[in-house]
Amino acid sequence: MAKVVVLGVSGDKGLWLVDIGAGTVTPLQVPAGTDLAAAVKQREAGGTLIKNVDFAVAVSSAQTVFSGHVDG
Repeated sequence: MAKVVVLGVSGDKGLWLVDIGAGTVTPLQVPAGTDLAAAVKQREAGGTLIKNVDFAVAVSSAQTVFSGHVDG
């Protein structure tokens, strides 16, 4: 099972490295000329890339999640 996720949120140009095992989230610098950089270009053009993730929801706050409200 994957323990690290690269995450980008709509409206935010940055990417984040989420290490589930360590419980950390850090900004990710994308190396030029890599497959990840190519994916970033697709994202900038409006594309969406989802691989090996079967559930993700972006909400405005943690409180929204804990209230049980998920807008789908």
